[in-house]
Order: sequence, then C-alpha cells, then structure tokens
Amino acid sequence: MATSYKPGINEDSGFTLIELVIVIVVLGILASVGIPVISGIIGSSKISATRKEMTHLKAAIVGQADNGVRGYENDVGALPPDLTGLVSKPAGVADYNRFDKTGWNGPYIQPDNNDYLADGWGAGYIYDPLSRTIKSVGGTDTITVVF
Repeated sequence: MATSYKPGINEDSGFTLIELVIVIVVLGILASVGIPVISGIIGSSKISATRKEMTHLKAAIVGQADNGVRGYENDVGALPPDLTGLVSKPAGVADYNRFDKTGWNGPYIQPDNNDYLADGWGAGYIYDPLSRTIKSVGGTDTITVVF
C-alpha cells in the first residue's frame, strides 16, 4: 500500500537565508528613504512652532492693536527687561492701575513650564530690547522677529 505525502507538524519549514537577506535589504532601503523624509517633517514643524511662539511673544510684548489686546509695552510704557517679565512682574514696575490703565497687568502669556523661553530645538531665545528683536538660533537658520 502506497502512502501519500501529508505535511505535518514535524516537517522542517521556515525561511531560507536568501529570503531573510532580501527582507533585510528591503527594510534597509525603506529606512534610508524614510528617515530623511521624517527628519524634514520634524524640522519644518519645529520651524513652524518656533515662528508661531515668537509671534505670540511679540504680541505679548507690544500688544495687538487690531484685536484691542494690550501688551506689556502698552501697559508699562517700556519693554520688559527680559522675557520672564511677561509672566511675572519685574521689580520696580508699578502694579496695574485700572483707572489710568497703566502698570503691569500680566501675565501676558501662559508660562506652560517656561517653554516660552526656548525655541523648538530647546535653545533659549535671544531677546534684545535695545534692537527690539527676538532671535531663535536653535535650528540651522536664525529666525528673527522684530517688534
């Protein structure tokens, strides 16, 4: 009586070395193409987030006349000595007087764990009240906002 072939549990099966090498090569190719694309997306999102945050800092410093939002400069009559002045009242600055609408009326931005002090790459902003600029130097290019 002839027996027919029936695959069973004990049969040797698996991937050959060639199949495994092909899969590894294909994954390597996908990674070499995908990583730069993902890096570019992350870089552009950091640039966008930094520009948006710098725009918010500018609005907190000088206000937004078109929206009727008063900033630090409108309330105090001078620029803050540093960016922390947007969150906590600097020494020597008068409290807000609601009758003549002068004095520190902050916080002008939400502090969110002091994230407002650093750009998307974690580098601190360079704030210069004399040149009326905020600079971000964390990325490959310097981003400057003038107010």
